[in-house]
Amino acid sequence: QVQLVESGGGLVQPGGSLRLSCAASGFTFSSYSMGWVRQAPGKGLEWVSDINSGGGSTFYADSVKGRFTIYRDNAKNTLYLQMNSLKHEDTAVYYCSKNNGESYDYWGQGAQVTTTS
Repeated sequence: QVQLVESGGGLVQPGGSLRLSCAASGFTFSSYSMGWVRQAPGKGLEWVSDINSGGGSTFYADSVKGRFTIYRDNAKNTLYLQMNSLKHEDTAVYYCSKNNGESYDYWGQGAQVTTTS
């Protein structure tokens, strides 16, 4: 069955960096676009970034553009999100998601990212 397992979350000071990883299994990873979505405390889901199946096209929310980088290693079935210049407002649970071409159909369990002084 499809599994998405995030790792790499944690505590970081404002201005710091973290890298999230998402290990995928149970489907042909290289055939699907993937994405990251986050949920801040007390708020709804916010789309963060997408990447196409080959990794050549990436898309970002305005709130993270220029600070976050999405990339993938299809040989390792792993999706990444490099987060730099983190802000307090980036505090959220980050979910890795599989895109079936129309919507996200599978989600990971989430990774907590907390930016605190």
